[in-house]
Amino acid sequence: MESNFLFKNTRLRLSLWYAGAMGFLLSLFSIGVYEAILHAHEMTLNREIESVTGTLHDSLKPLLKTPGELEPQIHQSFPYLCIVGQACDSEGSLNGMGAIHQGNYYIRFLDRHGNLVATSRMSSGDTIAIDSLSTWQTLTDKQHHRYRQMTVRLETRDRQVWGYLQVGKSLQEWDDYLKIVRYFILVGLPISLAVVGGVAWQLSGLAMQPIYRSYRQIQQFTADAAHELRTPLAAMQAIVESTLTNPEISRDEAIDTLQACDRQHQRLSELVRDLLLLSRLDFHLTTIKRQPCCLNDIVADVAEEMAPLALGDNIDIQVVTLPDPAISVWGTESQLYRLLVNLVSNAIRYNHVGGKIKIHLKCSDRRAILQVNDTGVGIPDAEIERIFDRFYRGDRDRSRKSGGSGLGLSIVKAIVEAHGGRIEVRSIIEKGSQFEVRLPLK
Repeated sequence: MESNFLFKNTRLRLSLWYAGAMGFLLSLFSIGVYEAILHAHEMTLNREIESVTGTLHDSLKPLLKTPGELEPQIHQSFPYLCIVGQACDSEGSLNGMGAIHQGNYYIRFLDRHGNLVATSRMSSGDTIAIDSLSTWQTLTDKQHHRYRQMTVRLETRDRQVWGYLQVGKSLQEWDDYLKIVRYFILVGLPISLAVVGGVAWQLSGLAMQPIYRSYRQIQQFTADAAHELRTPLAAMQAIVESTLTNPEISRDEAIDTLQACDRQHQRLSELVRDLLLLSRLDFHLTTIKRQPCCLNDIVADVAEEMAPLALGDNIDIQVVTLPDPAISVWGTESQLYRLLVNLVSNAIRYNHVGGKIKIHLKCSDRRAILQVNDTGVGIPDAEIERIFDRFYRGDRDRSRKSGGSGLGLSIVKAIVEAHGGRIEVRSIIEKGSQFEVRLPLK
């Protein structure tokens, strides 16, 4: 329960960190896009107003004679201009000079002192307060509508200062569009964060699975190792306690007791050596002395050594090797010897009485191929992937009766991988198994 809580808490923290980082990036991206839209529109609008203002300025300059006064030709060109102090009832678009065609523009004429002379009757241009005579301004009217305005100086035909021309455009349509953009950002960002959070939860779960499996394997390994170590210790403790309770123990009984303790000690020492070997192979602490190792000699020695053990169950060990030339690989002879001993021991342990074991040695594609075939009980397909796990036993009852700690095949796989090889298993229930080891040739 504690481990599940730890992993769930870690998964939640990873999800929150991922969602937070993605939310920050999405926020920056949204702000960047929003600012880019604003900048692009501002540049486009300024160029548009500047173009219209320039056209009007060039058209008005030949018509201006007296500073501060609008000539009749200007009234003809701008029929909807409203002169200050005069009634103005008409509204329409400014198209007399062909410069302004849309109703969201306005123009204003100011004298040299900045006083309003005339304005167009549209888009509340006449209700916008004259703030200053700066070239570019963004103004707001009484209805809180915004306008972008450009101011240029007007001169008469004889180059006297006539006054100023102001051309502005309403930003109402653009502001409405920005409201929609902001709405989608404010609504879409939380939805995106929720989706990102869900994806982060799934991804963190996938990322945590290998870690969780490794953690469970470590827990299982610790439990199995403790069990395997406890068994010989408990046996020795029982023997010693039984001896101590018998004050009149004979010399022969004492010798039997010591021999029993020695057997358990040997079992315990072998288990500890196997665990240390696996640990060193895992962390590459065991130095692989790269020297030529003749597999023919190793196979012959192992077959000779294991023959007495196989004879007890009337199991025949046969060796099939290439007579010439000898097959050699780079590696450590003692570890390769241990590899083959474990495979043959495993074949004897799970074989039938009167069965056979064949050891094949050959080479192909610059690889030495070592096969150990038996006629034993076989391995179920569901267990083939697990037989190399430490302390795993396919048939626990049989393996406990025949001995073994469940580390033999784990050591085999570790030695094969340390020598740059690979191992494969093929098996048929009640017909036997085949372990094939492929190692690089010398």
